[in-house]
Amino acid sequence: MTAARTSSPADRSQLGLRERKKIKTREAIRTATYALIKEQGYDATTIDQIAERAEVSPSTVFRYFPTKEDIVLTDEYDPILLEELRSRPADEPWTDSIRYVMREAVRTGVEEDAEVARLRTHLMVQVPAVRSRMMQSMSVTGRMLCTAIAERTGSDPDSLEVRVYAMSLIGGLMETSLYWAENDHRDDFASLVDRTLTVLARGLPHENR
Repeated sequence: MTAARTSSPADRSQLGLRERKKIKTREAIRTATYALIKEQGYDATTIDQIAERAEVSPSTVFRYFPTKEDIVLTDEYDPILLEELRSRPADEPWTDSIRYVMREAVRTGVEEDAEVARLRTHLMVQVPAVRSRMMQSMSVTGRMLCTAIAERTGSDPDSLEVRVYAMSLIGGLMETSLYWAENDHRDDFASLVDRTLTVLARGLPHENR
């Protein structure tokens, strides 16, 4: 939902050699892709070029990322978000838990790699294929969020109410990212996310007439 992110160095020390190699390969492919896009644009960047820059084969690129759009969009943060939500105090209001976790997501996914976050959201605005793929991936994230909501509230994850809330949140965050990019990333992204969560919690503000 935010900038592409793998695991932290502390996380990696807990992983086996094979998993660390996978993470290193994913990072090399992403780094090569972002560099090429900055140099020559999204459309001109090919999988063969990405593979050469990352020093892997094209088949390896496809093994990790089915499409070029997935290289830009895919991250490993959604499962971490789910675990963060599960770890919040049981008596904490749901809206407070969401706000806390999203602030942490912005801090680790955007503020720590602002250049990649800006490039990624810029591509979401400028490249229809990236935006379309992002909308497809929203359903996967939404289902994960439904699970978290159901566990926390005792609701049915397949209920209309849970599904509407989850997809409203996911859709709202996507629109926040698009708004941020459309306005040349002038605003503080964390503040925009706070505004988004306030709208979802309270509805549209009433204008004074």
